[in-house]
Amino acid sequence: MRNRLGMLVLPLVLSLPLLPAAASADRADAGPRLAWQEAVVDADQSFRGLDAVDRRTAWVSGASTSGGAAKVYRTTDAGRSWQDVSPPDTVGLNFRDVEATDARTATVLAIGEGEASRMYRTTDGGRTWDETFRNDEPAAFYNCLDFYPDGRHGLAVSDPVDGKFRIAATDDGGRSWEVLPDAGMPDSTGEYNFSASGDCLVIAGRDAWFGGGGAAARVFRSTDHGLTGNATDSAIPAGEAAGVFGFAFRGPRHGVVVGGDFGAPADGVDATSTTRDGRSWTSAGDLTHLGEDVAWTGRRLLVVGESGTVGGSSVSYDRGRTWSRFSESRFHTLDCTPDGTCWAAGGGGRVGRL
Repeated sequence: MRNRLGMLVLPLVLSLPLLPAAASADRADAGPRLAWQEAVVDADQSFRGLDAVDRRTAWVSGASTSGGAAKVYRTTDAGRSWQDVSPPDTVGLNFRDVEATDARTATVLAIGEGEASRMYRTTDGGRTWDETFRNDEPAAFYNCLDFYPDGRHGLAVSDPVDGKFRIAATDDGGRSWEVLPDAGMPDSTGEYNFSASGDCLVIAGRDAWFGGGGAAARVFRSTDHGLTGNATDSAIPAGEAAGVFGFAFRGPRHGVVVGGDFGAPADGVDATSTTRDGRSWTSAGDLTHLGEDVAWTGRRLLVVGESGTVGGSSVSYDRGRTWSRFSESRFHTLDCTPDGTCWAAGGGGRVGRL
């Protein structure tokens, strides 16, 4: 369903000081000192969608914690100010993922059952938006999306319908989407995605990856733009609220997944797993908190988690074999750019820049 949604009447620009957050006493690594510069963009929003374009430009998306509108914010000045560039008429929606090409073009995904799952696209920095997809399957629940390097092809993943994960695809940069046949997907009865951070589906090179939990915590890989997929054990424990939450790849075969159990968020044992061949996954180092998202920055791996009483930000200098918490700052979502700038976002409308 494609509708023109008009212009925002009063775009809101927030000028915010970026304040360094206190480092954690748990820090035990020998690398350079890391600290987040944090700011509150919109205290009513819980941010779980984030796409960092470069050191100056980033987009975040979230949902109201008071029953208000779901919001999208954008910065083009390294986080010194944030502009409300939200689509209109989003009360009750939940924007869990945003994928941006640059400062002008982005697609946001609203999650939920049935028609609550929608996608919107802007090509003018959020002044106007098109609704490009509205789910018409009551049993579907879309969780994450991502685009291939060409910028034209992209995928979005839904919880299983009739026992198989459902994929929607675009080949025109997100202007339109179609639901793909699921004959080539393995049986996934009892499994589901977690829209914890917007990174439950990622694309690395020609391959698409997504993860799940519930009856099993598996990693799914598609090499043909979502038409077929194969599943491999993630080495992360499964459970009713446990499984794979986020991915990061350094090249098409070297990947990391993080996860945990929202029912026991202080338990970071077996919460990370790695692959070096894209075929099998091996349990890596334990965390002291839930792993909701992960990202490479140079030779470092960063992971963040916010849910539960114990959260924080951790770093690994050995490809995930060992981790140390470098900050008590808690975030749901994380993204790093090729120039080494890392952004994070979470509850209370908070954003961080590393």
